[in-house]
Formats: sequence, C-alpha cells, structure tokens
Amino acid sequence: MLSEELVVLDGNSASWIAARPLLDAALRLEQQDENYSWHGWNKEQVGVFLKNLPAHCSLVVGVWEIVPLTNSREEYEHLILSLVCEVVEGEVRSIRTFEALGHESVEQLEPGIEDALEIMRLVRMQVAPVAWALFIDKITWDTWLFDSGAEGAVINKGELLASFVRQGRCVLLGSRGESHMDAPARRP
Repeated sequence: MLSEELVVLDGNSASWIAARPLLDAALRLEQQDENYSWHGWNKEQVGVFLKNLPAHCSLVVGVWEIVPLTNSREEYEHLILSLVCEVVEGEVRSIRTFEALGHESVEQLEPGIEDALEIMRLVRMQVAPVAWALFIDKITWDTWLFDSGAEGAVINKGELLASFVRQGRCVLLGSRGESHMDAPARRP
C-alpha cells in the first residue's frame, strides 16, 4: 500500500495536522495481518483499489466543514483536510496537502466545481494525472471513513461512497469510469 520510501511534502504545515491521523491509520492497516480491519477497511480492499489504478496517478481529497459566522445566522465552508497522494504501481509514493501545490489562497477554496478543477489542474501539472478526486463535507467524510459492519467488520467502502455520490452528498471526479473499491469484504 505505502512505498518503502514514502515522501511527505509540507509535513510541517498546519493542514498536515488533519492528515497525520490518516497516515497513522494506513500504517497500522498495512502492518497488521489480513484479518485486521480499521473502521470497516482492510488491507485487501485498499490494495485492490490501489492496484487497479493507472500505473502513475494521483488521488485527491478535499473535506469541508460548515462553520457558523460569529454572532450571525450565516455560515461558511472551511477546508479542513486536503490531501494529494501520488500512486505508482499500486503504492502510495508521496503525500502532500493542497498548500504544497502553491495555490494562491487555500483558505478561500470552496467545494465548487471551479476550485475543484483548479486543484485537479495543479495536481496534474505537478504530481500526476488525477485518477480520482473526492470533494466532500465533513459529516459525510466521517461517515464514510468510520462506518463499519457489526463488531467492526469490513464493509464495501466503494459502494458506500457511490451511495453518497448518488445522494448528492459529495462529488467524485476522475478519469476512471468505474469504481475499483469493490474488493470482496472479508470478515475477520
């Protein structure tokens, strides 16, 4: 799953704080045996997904949280997690946040199509073609990330994400026409 020579760019940035626990979880998942699952994820499911990607590509994730304005009924969407993973031959080779792309004002990115396409353009130019880009709100992200079957059993995360896309709860863009997250869910 992870390259032996994994490179983390901008690991000292403020945005990396939200990304660090995900890297820790991926390392735990990779180091455990085939029966281990983390919130419905297992090594086989992630491995099948990565191996079905193009030989050199990138995965992009942007997560926004709705934040109320102080002393107001209005709210705004704030980017709380931004990740770009470079994948080479089924292994994550590098990880960076949107800040590492040199975007002018990451704090002002919105979950709209214009900003999504701009991020994807920067990733394509600086990292690799984008296989999949997920733009999602925090509530849906947390549900997708942490949902599991009974007693922590593995579930089909690809189908769960596809259901969120059909419900309009997130946007999934990419160059692949089908989901490859459909590895069989193995029970521990």
